[in-house]
Amino acid sequence: MSLFDLTGRRVLVTGANAGIGQAIAVEMAKAGAHVICAGRRNCDATLAAIADTQGTAEQAVADFADPMAGKALVNEAGPLDILVNNAGIIRREDSVDFSEADWDAVMDVNLKALFFTTQAFAKQALGKESHAKVVNIASLLSFQGGIRVPSYTASKHGVAGLTKILANEWAAQGINVNAIAPGYIATDNTTALREDPVRSKEILSRIPAGRWGNATDIAGTAVFLSSKAADYIHGAVLNVDGGWLAR
Repeated sequence: MSLFDLTGRRVLVTGANAGIGQAIAVEMAKAGAHVICAGRRNCDATLAAIADTQGTAEQAVADFADPMAGKALVNEAGPLDILVNNAGIIRREDSVDFSEADWDAVMDVNLKALFFTTQAFAKQALGKESHAKVVNIASLLSFQGGIRVPSYTASKHGVAGLTKILANEWAAQGINVNAIAPGYIATDNTTALREDPVRSKEILSRIPAGRWGNATDIAGTAVFLSSKAADYIHGAVLNVDGGWLAR
């Protein structure tokens, strides 16, 4: 069996209806996993893409604006081997004008929901003989400040920190917890940046790879971190950024 084969594994991907989450769900299925695609909107397009690859999947509706929604989702999903915490939102405004409502909305989805979803997953996984895997989607803004996204930056710094503390607590108990820090990826979250000719040019000029990333650039890394090939990786935040942080 290949180190990257996920046959027989059951994976829950949050925010799987589009973008990075959709690409991850499809690649997980192609690697042999049965994928539970969760999103606040239906994941019909993702299920269709998985069916096209002869993979297997199902969907569940969950709105992570309720930070405890993931707990119920995990408990209803049945046995799980892999959790990919991809669901996230962003709000843009000058920090001097940033509202409490936008702060709370982002922190609830990006950080609080992620923690309690992972906690529920771990309660199921602890004590099992097979390695369980958690893959969190962090960000370049887990390391940098960014501009006009204070709650997003704070939440993604928090994701990196949670990845490390949970790895510390669970590594010896059969759960790998790691994260991916995507660079500038062409998704709905970056539409405003890509449509701003000044900011887009500034961003592209710093990326050594010379292009915006694609969702599939992240998906392969998620499969790797979910596989046996990553059994000895704990607490890592892996940059997939076209070289941005190396610049």
